[in-house]
Amino acid sequence: MFILALTAPAPQSAADPAGVDKNEHGQSGGPKVEKQLKFLTERLDLAVNQQAKIKPILQELHDALQKIMQDESLTDNQRLDNVRTLRLRGDKQIREILNDDQRKKLDQVEAEPHPELHDN
Repeated sequence: MFILALTAPAPQSAADPAGVDKNEHGQSGGPKVEKQLKFLTERLDLAVNQQAKIKPILQELHDALQKIMQDESLTDNQRLDNVRTLRLRGDKQIREILNDDQRKKLDQVEAEPHPELHDN
């Protein structure tokens, strides 16, 4: 199962079971959209038109992840399930924009850790 590398979880802890980063105010949200887009652009050689299509997907994913992590009515397992579902959907949407070579590169990227996206 591939999870979008740019939103791949940081090392999990009991306080953060879904592995989504927290900012200096303790709010969750994962890597910033611009940082993710820059990372993908560099690693996948995205064209300008691809960047324009991918950025709203990343923004939607980021916003939805923040909402999930702030929803105190969810259990840790529900939160984790929702995060996984969102990430898989985002991965699928982004893959539809990529060419075959870029999809292969994304497979490789997703298999690697990326602490630089999580400010670790």
